[in-house]
Amino acid sequence: MRWRYILHTVAVMSFFFGLTMIVPLVVGLYYRDQSVAPLLNSMGITVVSGLLFHLIFRSGKAEVISQREGMAIVAIGWTAVGLFGALPFYLSSGFETFVDAAFESVSGFTTTGASILTNIEAVSKGLLFWRSFIQWLGGMGIIVLSVAILPFLGVGGMQLYKAEVPSPVPDKLRPRIRDTAMILWKVYALISLVQTVLLLLGGMSLYDALCHTFTTMPTGGFSTQNASIAHYDSIYFDCVFIFFMLMAGINFSLHYQFLKGKPLVFWRDSECRFFLGTVLLLIIVVTMNLYGSVYTTLGTALRFGAFQVVSIITTTGFATADYELWPSMSQLILLLCMFIGASAGSTGGGMKCLRIMLCFKYCYRELFSLIHPRAVSPIKIGGKTVPDDVMRSVVGFLALYMGLFALSTVALAGLGVDFRTSFAAIAASIGNIGPGFGMVGPVDNYAQIPDLGKWLLIWCMLLGRLEIFTVIILVVPEFWRK
Repeated sequence: MRWRYILHTVAVMSFFFGLTMIVPLVVGLYYRDQSVAPLLNSMGITVVSGLLFHLIFRSGKAEVISQREGMAIVAIGWTAVGLFGALPFYLSSGFETFVDAAFESVSGFTTTGASILTNIEAVSKGLLFWRSFIQWLGGMGIIVLSVAILPFLGVGGMQLYKAEVPSPVPDKLRPRIRDTAMILWKVYALISLVQTVLLLLGGMSLYDALCHTFTTMPTGGFSTQNASIAHYDSIYFDCVFIFFMLMAGINFSLHYQFLKGKPLVFWRDSECRFFLGTVLLLIIVVTMNLYGSVYTTLGTALRFGAFQVVSIITTTGFATADYELWPSMSQLILLLCMFIGASAGSTGGGMKCLRIMLCFKYCYRELFSLIHPRAVSPIKIGGKTVPDDVMRSVVGFLALYMGLFALSTVALAGLGVDFRTSFAAIAASIGNIGPGFGMVGPVDNYAQIPDLGKWLLIWCMLLGRLEIFTVIILVVPEFWRK
């Protein structure tokens, strides 16, 4: 482990990350609000810290990044930007403790969308813009962005890319990983632009349109309004958000292929069919469950049921209704959605549909082997055989996911949080969803969670965003041995 090189790389990324604070600073200057001083001071601290560490460790620069070093850079890099990103919150008047500021920042970068703010609309516009902007940066990935724009990461960047991109098998669209990262960010930015235009056409202000686009495409869920999307009470906006949440929940390499002239690429992808089919089925079930019991018309039940199912399964976390008032069946379906998640290669969290598919196929193969013990039955996705190492990774991921979920739930309950809240808060944090049930429901927030519990949830957010392995491997003793 070449720590000088690792810290040098993190320092350079922190330096450029500090420069991104110029964007919300311009917003704060335009509105002449109280965010200017916190953002300016935070940018100075971040840029100077990054430059200082760069000068100290610059001799540690190397040509090749090993897999272990790649994981260390990603884990430390995400922790660093999460803490630096907390400075504007901490230096402002709306956050009493650093843990609250760190919680809001990490929740933003990991696109979780959990918040400790009790009155969002009272926060300055510059700070709310920063809150949304960090979700947009974190959606496609800080490391992917670095690989795309920083030439010095071009060599060996694949190790960083694999350690961060949320997919069992990261798609490499170009021979050079820097070109792949650039393509993903261009597609991401293009879809974001289209959503912004559609929100403007619906009558939303430019500020709100940008903030909500910055939290839709990364499936983040932060809003500038206390009531989230319910504030607008618009069928048009609901439809726009549903469409783009689904877009964000689909593998971005498919969007690229579609833009390259392959209109049937979504249908031909088995994971995409599974994801959209699951969403459609759950929408129908929830709508039927709500019709008559909560809403008097089928159209209204479909509107609110579809929005919440899509919002939760894509791990966005927007809300247009208090689903804790819904029947138990609908609530349980939304809880199930928290675990399923979106597609691999999307900005969504959760276990991912590809892993769920592979798990089903693996279980079926085991049952088939009991009936035909001599048969050779390879697991296939899209007509291609899935290698054994990928299957081992999937099974290991699912086991770790559920194991860490169970341990974290017990730990949070041990801090005095009730069972319903503990279960939902951990599920929402490790799945990067945001709102849960109980004290952290769609009309509540995480302010009442004890400080130690907030640090636990921060850990869970990072676990979920970096796909478990990249973070948990740091506590494995063999990782540090030569």
